[in-house]
Amino acid sequence: MLYVIGIGPGGERSMTAECRAALDLADVIVGYTVYVELIRPLYPNARTLDTAMTQEVERVRSALELAERGETVALVCSGDSGVYGMAGLALELAPEFPSVTIEVVPGVTAALSGAAALGAPLTHDFAVISLSDLLTPWELIAKRLRCAAEGDFAIALYNPSSAKRRDYLARACGILMEHKSPETPCGVVRNIGRIGETSALMTLAELRSTAVDMFTTVFIGNSQTRVISGKLVTPRGYRV
Repeated sequence: MLYVIGIGPGGERSMTAECRAALDLADVIVGYTVYVELIRPLYPNARTLDTAMTQEVERVRSALELAERGETVALVCSGDSGVYGMAGLALELAPEFPSVTIEVVPGVTAALSGAAALGAPLTHDFAVISLSDLLTPWELIAKRLRCAAEGDFAIALYNPSSAKRRDYLARACGILMEHKSPETPCGVVRNIGRIGETSALMTLAELRSTAVDMFTTVFIGNSQTRVISGKLVTPRGYRV
């Protein structure tokens, strides 16, 4: 049995009951080193197998091999297991392991937990876009940004910057401002649901020069988004 589990931001408070129940059943917990370390205090006696970033195929294959040998395996992902998580890859590899049963366990993705920290920026239609070009060409990312802005979606940006992509958020903001006002309300949240969580509100023009990292999730409003009592709010359209 292989459970592919979204652990949310990583703290016990934000894990779903379904997530905790699946982890309780696991003989071994497999995941990216950072995510395994986040939940290790909750399962100090659990066997673990962790791998570094960019070793996703090896990690998922190892989890499937353990399950094939009769182990109950928890393959953990931050946020939701199906949103930039390992659920898709596990199901892609599943035909090689026909004896393994796979159950996808959802979790709270950063778009949702980060939005809650800022207020309610995603109350209407929204798009989630990763700025990482490790697996997706920048040209396609730019097209998706442009289309989301033209469609007046509120937007959550994942992986907005890294050591090799320091200017990607600035480039993204430039593309968005082709169709969005520079005064569009925006927000950033770093270390969502973890020790040291920080957040800030700003305009899209100010966001363009804001320093962020891989632990930051960025929120860009639509044409109706506004700041109300210090909270970022995208109205649904109710008459109030």
